[in-house]
Amino acid sequence: MNTFGQLFRVTTFGESHGPAIGCVVDGCPPGIPLQPADFARDLERRATGRTRHTSQRREADEVEILSGVFEGITTGTPIALLVRNTDARSRDYDAIARQFRPGHADYTYWQKYGIRDPRGGGRASARETTMRVAAAVIAKKWLAEKFGIRIQGHLAQIGELVPRAFDPAAIEANPFFWPDAAQVPELEAWMDALRKSGDSVGARVTIVADGVPPGWGEPVYGKLDAELAAAMMSINAVKGVEIGDGFAAVAQRGSEHRDEMTREGFLSNHAGGILGGISTGQRIVVSVAFKPTSSLRLPARGVDVDGNEVEVVTTGRHDPCVGIRATPICEAMLALVLMDQALRHRAQCGDVGAVLPRIPADANKP
Repeated sequence: MNTFGQLFRVTTFGESHGPAIGCVVDGCPPGIPLQPADFARDLERRATGRTRHTSQRREADEVEILSGVFEGITTGTPIALLVRNTDARSRDYDAIARQFRPGHADYTYWQKYGIRDPRGGGRASARETTMRVAAAVIAKKWLAEKFGIRIQGHLAQIGELVPRAFDPAAIEANPFFWPDAAQVPELEAWMDALRKSGDSVGARVTIVADGVPPGWGEPVYGKLDAELAAAMMSINAVKGVEIGDGFAAVAQRGSEHRDEMTREGFLSNHAGGILGGISTGQRIVVSVAFKPTSSLRLPARGVDVDGNEVEVVTTGRHDPCVGIRATPICEAMLALVLMDQALRHRAQCGDVGAVLPRIPADANKP
């Protein structure tokens, strides 16, 4: 499927090396100010070629609004967005057009469709996530305006390296979205050595949403955490998703994990802001694990379309760690899920209003 969401629906299209990529956003409320310049910041944050530590493909990523906006305001009709590919280099894939690269979707696409686009991974390329980020610009604007919701992600681990300190102001001040400014030079040197070795590494991204009201999410099949997990798993190279403490809960006792409540607020947030699939009003906390990039110049054993064993060497421009620029993508999927859930909650339970008591999100906040 290429469509995401129920009421706020996003359909993406296009391939990595095709003429353009795009999306259609359906179900967007009318009256949201929107112009092409609004997309620039988040698309720049996601883009390749920002530093030497990512793929050196440099796309203009200029958004064309084709429909759904009149005089700078959304009309409530489908919004069509288009981004033209300006720096594709398909010749890099000529040598592997008939080979299945290990760790890639080449083999599975071939088995499903009987045909594949080998240029830059085609539809399986991370290039597709450009349009998720673009669609989420709309969602972020609406969520901020209506509820004051703020979504912020950061790189929480790369290989075995973890931040030694956490300063929110440092996250946007370096190319890694790393929350420890003093550690960035160490990270730069580590990545330089990795890139020279020809290998790659995995990463962990953590995303937080502040200001989400209690009550969003649906019981059983429309759980907020379930839809967040599905949304994050839909991102290329994601192999794991945690809500709150996630797998760390395995080693915890119930007396430790349960988030006790007082009139002043919750005393902890091990659940990541979601109980029974429904938001508690606390911070929504999601962590995402990215696998190491499989596009390597180091030789690997593979098979071609005729079933012959071959040596596969991937050339071209690739990320030594896809997690470095994944923060805006994970933020985007969190925003898209929240907006869809908000509209669904409003449709069914909009008349319920605020139910007392309302427990503050965090008893430790002043």
